[in-house]
Amino acid sequence: MDIRHLKAFLAVFEERNITLAAQRLCVAQPTLSVTIRQLEDELGVALFLRKARGVEVSEHARQLYPQARRMVADAQALSRRFRQQEQRLPLQLGVEADIASSQVEAFVRLATQSVPGLCLTLLDGCVGDVRLGVEALCCEDELFLPLWEEPFVLAMANGSNQPERWISCPQHYAHQRLLGFYAGAEQAGHAGSLQQALPMVAAGLGAALLPQSLVERHPGLHWRPSPGSALTRRVGLCFAAQALQLPVLAQLHQALSA
Repeated sequence: MDIRHLKAFLAVFEERNITLAAQRLCVAQPTLSVTIRQLEDELGVALFLRKARGVEVSEHARQLYPQARRMVADAQALSRRFRQQEQRLPLQLGVEADIASSQVEAFVRLATQSVPGLCLTLLDGCVGDVRLGVEALCCEDELFLPLWEEPFVLAMANGSNQPERWISCPQHYAHQRLLGFYAGAEQAGHAGSLQQALPMVAAGLGAALLPQSLVERHPGLHWRPSPGSALTRRVGLCFAAQALQLPVLAQLHQALSA
């Protein structure tokens, strides 16, 4: 017994007619009759009683019907599952350290909506087919597709109102531009990245100018627009030009550009 036998049985059971069942399955009537006889021989029971017009189902057929439906449905679901896996479009996305989780979440939602069948792999750092990062950190030979532009805001610990001390990020590309804003305030510590500055600020060591997306969902922080500082950053996709030869990236690039 195989799925072909069960599909033939279901068609005859539901149509109550060999001719109509054969038309439904797109097979010749004699072929369908042979298939049904093979199933009956294997089971050792009569499933249908042939009449002048149509067929009458036996009690054995009534017992077989629900189980046959489940078996055919399971086989079809299994087939769809593996076909869908073959049609998946893999893409590896590197995520830079100072990208907010909210922006990663938003990008994943955008990407999966834009590219049906996308199979996305998230990786840390400057790796993958393309990466989610800051325009200022793109390499000279890379292309950049902007997705968001956001301001730097003044982040402080809950309960703190005045930035009397500050946390610096000497390795950050905007460090020199921020020095003027912090002039006159006491330096309380150094952070290796903007992400690392977050717990230092939340612990009350000092304030920091940070991208709004990093601050706005942090439970230990509050923030306000930074007067006198127009510093912003653009977040988007950084990738080599030849990466567009990947059909999945070309499709994603086209969708997001539109």
